[in-house]
Amino acid sequence: MMMEGMGGMMAWMLLWGLIGLALLVLITVAIIWLIRHMLAGPGSRSDPAEEELRRRYAAGDIDHEEYQRRRAELRKR
Repeated sequence: MMMEGMGGMMAWMLLWGLIGLALLVLITVAIIWLIRHMLAGPGSRSDPAEEELRRRYAAGDIDHEEYQRRRAELRKR
């Protein structure tokens, strides 16, 4: 009879141990995500127009001077 009670207790201990581990992993992931976003800075959010401009420059559709001029124009807005 005593063993049945101990088995149930062990199951609860295992369950709470897994919940604690999951919480620890979740907190760690949240902290890493927060640090990465803080280090990225405010200008890191991609603007679709700048993405297109970078794509065209990488493809060779526009030269460096044109890229710089258009990027400066986009950042004025």
